[in-house]
Amino acid sequence: MDRTVAIIGVAVLAAVVGGGAFWVSQQGDEDQFAQCRASTVASGSSAIGGPFELVNENGETVTNEDVFTKPTLLYFGYTFCPDVCPLDNTRNAEALDLIQEDGYDAQMAFISIDPERDTPEQVKDFTSYIHDDMLGLTGTPRQVKAASQAYRTYYKKEEDGDPEYYLVDHSTFTYLVLPEIGFVEFFKRDDTPQQIRETTECYINAMGTGS
Repeated sequence: MDRTVAIIGVAVLAAVVGGGAFWVSQQGDEDQFAQCRASTVASGSSAIGGPFELVNENGETVTNEDVFTKPTLLYFGYTFCPDVCPLDNTRNAEALDLIQEDGYDAQMAFISIDPERDTPEQVKDFTSYIHDDMLGLTGTPRQVKAASQAYRTYYKKEEDGDPEYYLVDHSTFTYLVLPEIGFVEFFKRDDTPQQIRETTECYINAMGTGS
């Protein structure tokens, strides 16, 4: 196993706290999602997320507006990840199945933090294996870095590894992103598909577009 699990608490939360994410909700008393929020970080959601430009699994250049057309479970990882990424995304796929079975229109998205190896074709193979409603995204190192910074994620290539079969340390949160709203919540590795389902459906209902 790579060192991904060991840095969960340090990577994103340290960056978010250091950047001032434990703030009072930007929406004050009118916070339409107050009853859904499962994390303190989510109350400062306005500082996480933002515009990006990447390349989708079909080789097309897309923006965040093209991607987040429906409630989305977003994950940053890489296709050569030996264990954590497949497990996390399989868990997310189970949650998405539950959400869709309840009549909600939602999807998954995967942003590669390993653009050196993750071509659009490689990403498409990965997402096709995980879920039919999973979008794969990659891009240039600069594009990927910009998207990662927008979502306060962490990743670092292991420099002392095999030049072809190297690992990449990275944070492992799943982000819930709503169309025209942006990031609203994150999920940890120990959250179950049922917990993700309940929280996601709460946000969708609060958004006013539930089933």
